Amino acid sequence: MSQAARSLARRAAVQALYQWQMTGLDLSEIERQFVEEHGMAQADLAFFRDLLHGVPKNLNALDAALAEFLDRSIVSVDLVERAVLRMGCYELLFRPETPYRVILNEAIKFAKEFGSVQGYRYVNGILDKVALRCRAAEVGAHRSSAAHGTRR
Repeated sequence: MSQAARSLARRAAVQALYQWQMTGLDLSEIERQFVEEHGMAQADLAFFRDLLHGVPKNLNALDAALAEFLDRSIVSVDLVERAVLRMGCYELLFRPETPYRVILNEAIKFAKEFGSVQGYRYVNGILDKVALRCRAAEVGAHRSSAAHGTRR
């Protein structure tokens, strides 16, 4: 699937995870609603489903990974930012084939689109620290190449 299809899947997953956090509805019902009612023909549906079901399935691990870098409890984080953080953390931990910069850039984009005015800065700061912790070699290689003016 294309990067655009992945981005559409992420966008829908953030919205679906937000809905799940707000309502506690069954994930299968939320999935059905999004597939049937939100025009997801161009999205990577398998990826959307993985994000939607993977985040709640791994919630304890995700919240623990995030908690180390949060300045408050996860339940005190704005619901939009919480959904973005959890989804980004899920990808960082469980989708190693996706470059960490793609994950951070997408998370920042959705935090800007759906979150509070400065929420994207918070999301960026937290996910950058998670990436450094769980993908140290990848982050280090990227930062080294950026410092030397080369791209990988």
